[in-house]
Amino acid sequence: MNKRILIIVIIVSALLSGCWDADEPERMLYIHGVGVDFKDGEYEVFAQIIDFSNTAKTEQPVTNPVQSEVGYAKGKTIDEAIFELYHSLDQKVFWGFFSFIIFSEEALKEGRANPIIDNFLRYRETRYQIWMYGTNDSVKDILLTTPIINKALILSKLGDPENSYKQESFIKPINFRELIIGLNEPSHEIPIPFVSIDNNWDTEQGQKNSTTLSGVGLLSPKEFKGFIPTEKIRGLQWMTKDTERGEVTVKIDSKNPAEFTVVVDNLKVKVKPIVRKSEVKFDINLKMDVTVSEFHGDVTSDEIIKEIIKEVKKEIKGTYEEALKNDADIYRFSEYLYRKNNKAWKKLQKDGKVELKENSIQNINVKIRKLKSQRKDFKETIDQ
Repeated sequence: MNKRILIIVIIVSALLSGCWDADEPERMLYIHGVGVDFKDGEYEVFAQIIDFSNTAKTEQPVTNPVQSEVGYAKGKTIDEAIFELYHSLDQKVFWGFFSFIIFSEEALKEGRANPIIDNFLRYRETRYQIWMYGTNDSVKDILLTTPIINKALILSKLGDPENSYKQESFIKPINFRELIIGLNEPSHEIPIPFVSIDNNWDTEQGQKNSTTLSGVGLLSPKEFKGFIPTEKIRGLQWMTKDTERGEVTVKIDSKNPAEFTVVVDNLKVKVKPIVRKSEVKFDINLKMDVTVSEFHGDVTSDEIIKEIIKEVKKEIKGTYEEALKNDADIYRFSEYLYRKNNKAWKKLQKDGKVELKENSIQNINVKIRKLKSQRKDFKETIDQ
C-alpha cells in the first residue's frame, strides 16, 4: 500500500513541477534600441520596442509594415526616466534583446556617458555586446528609421553593424565591452561612431530615410572632446588591425590625367614608439594589398602605387592633426608606448597620456605588397 502511495506522489510531483515563475513570451515587450538625450537638466529616454513578426522568414509579405514603436519618458536620472516609461507600457519589458544605444551629443558631455552605461549594464538581462553610437540628429527620428526594403530591424546597420563593416571598414563599430576597455587603458580616450539620417533612397511611395555614418565622436571618461566628420576621419581606417576592406581614390597626373578608386585589403599596421630623452615620436608601418578595377589610358602600376601611398599618408596625417585640435589621441599612441616601453610611459605620461605634437608622427611607411587587377594586365577593356 505504501508503495502505491509513493508512486502516486512521484507522478503528481512530476506533473506539478515546472517553471512557475517563467514569463510567457507573448506577454512581454522586447527592447531593441535605446536613445538618450539630456535637456534642461533632465535625461530623456527613448525606447524602441520591436515586433518580431517581421523577423522570421515567410513566403507571404508582412501585412503590418510597423516593425517597432518608440516610447518616450524623462527624469532627473536614467532610472527615473525608465520607470516613468514603464507607466505607459502594457506588458513586462524584456531587456535581453537590447542591441544598441544612441547618445545625443549633450548626453555625452560632462562625463554623463559613464553613469548611463553603468546603469544599463547593471540590468541582469543586458550584455556587454550592446553597440554604441552618437548623433547630432534627433535621437527619436533615428530610432523610427527602418532598414532598406523593410528588412527586419535586428538586421539594421545599428543592430548588426559588423555585417556591413566587412564590406567597407570605414568606421569601426564599438560595443560596451570595447568601450570600457578603451577608457580604462591609456590614453583613456576612444572614438565612437556617429550616425545621422539621410534620404538618399527612393521607393514607389517616395523618399525613404536611412541611417548613415557621419563621423566619430571623441570620448574620454570625464568629457566629450568633440566630433570629426567623415571627410576628415579617413585616416582612422588605416590605423586599425580590424580593417577588412577599404577604398582610396587617387588622381594621376600624366599625359592623360585620370582618377582611380582602388580597394585595399589584407591591411597590417604596426606602430613603433621612438623615445629620445624627454620626447617620444612614432613610426607607422603599413602593409596592404590593393585591387584596381578601372583603368584609363597607359597608366603604369608604378604610377598607381606612388599615388596610393601618397594619399594614404595624407589621410593618416590629416586625421591625426584634426583630432589634435581637440586634444585627442585618436590613434592611441599613448597605449602603444604603455605596452612597448612602460618605463618611458611612466616617465612621460600625465593622466595616462603622453604629450603629442604635430610632428609626433616621425615616419609613415606604406608598402603595397600586391597590386591586383583581377586580370593579367592594366589595359582598358575597350580600346579608344
